[in-house]
Amino acid sequence: MSDIFLVVDDSKVVRTIARRMLEAHGFQIEEAEDGVFALEYVTTKGMPTAILLDVNMPNMGGLEFLEQLRALPQGDAPVVIFCTTENDFSFIAKAMALGAQEFIMKPFDEEIIAAKLSQVGLIA
Repeated sequence: MSDIFLVVDDSKVVRTIARRMLEAHGFQIEEAEDGVFALEYVTTKGMPTAILLDVNMPNMGGLEFLEQLRALPQGDAPVVIFCTTENDFSFIAKAMALGAQEFIMKPFDEEIIAAKLSQVGLIA
């Protein structure tokens, strides 16, 4: 079975683009439209290998989801890559302090995704 990558973004377009890029690297993709759906996924279906996590979403944003994820049993297991338009370093530092391993600035492309996956050890 392939590794599961949970793509959490309120934009269907971003989820679709990320899905194509990540599937090209052999990941099985699951999607969630916000932190509420993502939290439901991890608590009912188990922890994915990795999570591509948008910051600004309705209902529950990325920082709140990440904080709740890391408090769960085995919640420290998934590699979390934040996906954001925020370029304020204090914001990025907070995401990293909450347990994100890396971040990607929107818009992103295949080259950026591949570089980040390599940096966090998900691909060679």
